[in-house]
Amino acid sequence: MAMTQTELLHALEPVVAGELDRHLKVAKEWFPHEYVPWSQGRDFDGIYQGEAWQDSDSKIPESARVSLIVNLLTEDNLPSYHHEIATTFGRDGAWGTWVHRWTAEEDKHGTAIRDYLTVTRAVDPVALERARMIHMEQGFQTEYGTMLQQLAYVSFQELATRISHRNTGRATGDEGCERLLARIAADENLHMLFYRNLLKAAFELDPNQTMRAVTDVVTTFQMPGSGIQGFARKAMIIANEGIYDLRLHLDDVLMPVLRQWAVFDQTGLDAEGEKARDELAGFLERTEVTASRFVARREERRARAANMG
Repeated sequence: MAMTQTELLHALEPVVAGELDRHLKVAKEWFPHEYVPWSQGRDFDGIYQGEAWQDSDSKIPESARVSLIVNLLTEDNLPSYHHEIATTFGRDGAWGTWVHRWTAEEDKHGTAIRDYLTVTRAVDPVALERARMIHMEQGFQTEYGTMLQQLAYVSFQELATRISHRNTGRATGDEGCERLLARIAADENLHMLFYRNLLKAAFELDPNQTMRAVTDVVTTFQMPGSGIQGFARKAMIIANEGIYDLRLHLDDVLMPVLRQWAVFDQTGLDAEGEKARDELAGFLERTEVTASRFVARREERRARAANMG
C-alpha cells in the first residue's frame, strides 16, 4: 500500500538529519565580497552623476551575458522557492533546519552575482533591475503537487544549475567571473547531493510512488527561470553557444542522476511502477533523438558561418 505524503515526510526525517550533518561538515564558508573586484567600480548616472552604462563597458560576449542574466534572475526568485519548499517540507525538525540553511546559501549566490556584474559593468543595471521586478512580481509556483515530485525536481534542477553556472563562467572569458561562478556551482552540487540522496532513500520506502514521481518530473522538466521575460529566445542563445542545451541536459543531468537511483535496476515494482518506468525509458529514447538532431544542426550552422567568414 502506498505511503501518504505525511508518512513519507516522517520516514525520511532521519535521512534528512544525516544528510544535513554531512552537508554542514563538507560545506565551505565563503564570502561574496571577496569575489568582487571593488576597485573596478565607478559611479553610474543618477544621484551621483557618474557615467551611464553603455554596451562597450562590458568585455563579456553577448551569449554569456544573456546566460548571466538568466542565472541571476533565476536566483532572484528565492522568496518564492523558499515558500514552496517550506510549505512542502515544513519548518520544524531537520526538514526545517535544512530549508532555512538552503535558503541562506542560495541568497548568497544572487548577492554575489549582482555585485560582480554591477561593479564590473558587465550588464546594463537598469535593464537588469527592470527584468528583476517583472520576474519577481510573477513569483514562482511549483507544478508538482507531491513531496516526492518536488524532491525529484530539485535533484535534477540543482545539478542543471551547477552545470549552467560553470559553463557560463567559462563562456565569459573573465577570470574573476569564472572563479565566482565555480564557487557558486560547488554549493549547487552539494544541494543536488542532498536532494538526490533523499530521493534514493524514498525509492527504498516506496519504489512505485517514487518511480511515478521521477517520470512525471523528467517528462515535464523546466528550469525555474522559464518565467523570465523572453526566456525562449534567451534559452536558444544559451543552447546555441553550448552553455546549456538538451544534449547536456540528457547526458550530464538526467542520466547521471537516474543511474545513481538505479531506476532501470529497481526490482519489486508493481504494474503502475513498471508502467512509469516504461514511460521514462520511452521519453529518454525520444530525447536522445532530439538532442542528437539539435547538435548536428548546430554544427552545420557553425560550419556554414566559418566558411562565410
